[in-house]
Amino acid sequence: MEFNRNQYFMAGLLVFLLGVQFRAVETFVLNERSTQFLAERVQAWRQPQMASAGSLPAMVAATSGANHRVNPPKWLGWALVSVGSVLILHSLSLKKPGG
Repeated sequence: MEFNRNQYFMAGLLVFLLGVQFRAVETFVLNERSTQFLAERVQAWRQPQMASAGSLPAMVAATSGANHRVNPPKWLGWALVSVGSVLILHSLSLKKPGG
């Protein structure tokens, strides 16, 4: 599947706006449900496939009541803005679909 001009433009616009969002926000605070989901995924990634039953209550107790904060690095916003800008400019250099 080959991307056309409109698809490059849309992808560039989304990446650009995501970069602007990362530049505007300093910290993301996750709610309890997403904090629990993140803790489960990190625990499964760090542990072997066979997790012990004793580690589950400790993991649930450690994540209950505290919301996780995500601090994206400053360079991430600039990188996404740059990549989005390049994709938008590239889309403008392509020929129009159907023409």
